[in-house]
Amino acid sequence: MGTASVTVFGGSGFIGRHLVAQLVTSGARVRIAVRHSNRLSDHRPETVAADVLDDASVASAVDGASSVVNLVGILSQSGLHTYAAIHVKGARRVAVAARDAGVSRLIHVSALGATRTAPALSDRTKAEGEEVVRAAFPEATIIRPSLVFGRDDHFFTRLAEMARCSPILPLIGGGATKFQPAHVEDVAAAMVKVLERSDTAGRTYEFGGPEVYSFRELLERLLATVGWRRVLVSVPFPLGREFGGCPGAAARTSPDPRSSASAEDGQNQQRERADTCRSWRRPTDLRAFLRAFRAKYG
Repeated sequence: MGTASVTVFGGSGFIGRHLVAQLVTSGARVRIAVRHSNRLSDHRPETVAADVLDDASVASAVDGASSVVNLVGILSQSGLHTYAAIHVKGARRVAVAARDAGVSRLIHVSALGATRTAPALSDRTKAEGEEVVRAAFPEATIIRPSLVFGRDDHFFTRLAEMARCSPILPLIGGGATKFQPAHVEDVAAAMVKVLERSDTAGRTYEFGGPEVYSFRELLERLLATVGWRRVLVSVPFPLGREFGGCPGAAARTSPDPRSSASAEDGQNQQRERADTCRSWRRPTDLRAFLRAFRAKYG
């Protein structure tokens, strides 16, 4: 990307760390905008404090940037950080600041299950967030990833931690929800491509891997790879997020499979099928990734 200057909100998170690394490799000048001051660093890339709930800090973070990427999202609500505050008001704040600063490119990261009628509140608010971003910055590129996997992810790592210490695992919603898992490095590489290509402005892209799995199939594949036998119990969606992990485990609640579902469930007429993005890079094999869990937990 040469001398492009990119501000990445959420650049210290799971996807953000991989995106920042690939942007730096591409030659871009990167500024990471983080909410927690203890994550600030004197090293490169530049790190600044910015809260998507605060106008002034967001405006300062995008000042001088040619491109902005907003990866900020939450998995659960706490205090002022509600789904509406982060996914809608925060998304609009970043888009407005980018527009007012004269930023040429904006990538807004949503979720593949984001629709106004989605069963999960997080996805409904992400759909609303897409709308307010489009209104404020019509040429924004919206990216809707499916389940993103990789080392220290929020899905397989949490399930493995739960399975490590519990003989029973929840099949939330009966385990029928479909996913199109994509590796984090593939997702980050596709985002870089989006920024490099001017013809992606104003479009919506779905990012998914080469295969579709049900939640049950993913859980069974993980257990089979590691060599564990566990009892799978169907639980309704409302109880799924209360199915906690073991003491000390990374996961206190199980992942909600209603979020980031497969492209089969999407309804956005502007979308580009996940196949388009997969053609930009050879996808990472889920089986190879899961074999790493056998080395860690087996």
